[in-house]
Amino acid sequence: MTTKTMKKKTTATAALLAGALVLLSGCASMSGSSPDCPADARDLPLESLYGNWEARFDNLPAVAAVQLGKHPDYDGVRGTITRNGANPAKATVAQLAGDVDDEGALSIDESQDGRAISGVWSGKLQAGSCGREFRGTWRNAADESTHPFVLSKTAPPASQEGKKQ
Repeated sequence: MTTKTMKKKTTATAALLAGALVLLSGCASMSGSSPDCPADARDLPLESLYGNWEARFDNLPAVAAVQLGKHPDYDGVRGTITRNGANPAKATVAQLAGDVDDEGALSIDESQDGRAISGVWSGKLQAGSCGREFRGTWRNAADESTHPFVLSKTAPPASQEGKKQ
């Protein structure tokens, strides 16, 4: 075997090992075992909830726009949800306030008028989503009906752009 052939084999072996390490580290972060990718919402920094989200209910294609930011009065979030935003004549905006409860669920109260609770959200952080997806149940306070929801992060708030998420 020539020196040139040995160098090619060594380089190929090193490339394969490097590729395997990249794949393995990706799997570790997807499983939520990485400190940068918590598996439990209680381990998320509150700031990771700030920003723009999409909410889907009942597995329907319609998307509601959710914006969350720092709550001014306690360690939690406050924001809005805009339903039917693509049609301004039918758009509705409700206020949101919530936090991560002792069981690790994202708990949010929704209010159409700013006083009475019109809906309640309770969702769990999805494993491997690194704080970017919650799934759970939304309860309509008017008729007590429940609806599954998926809340997916779309963007950090403007003040957080460029910072680590």
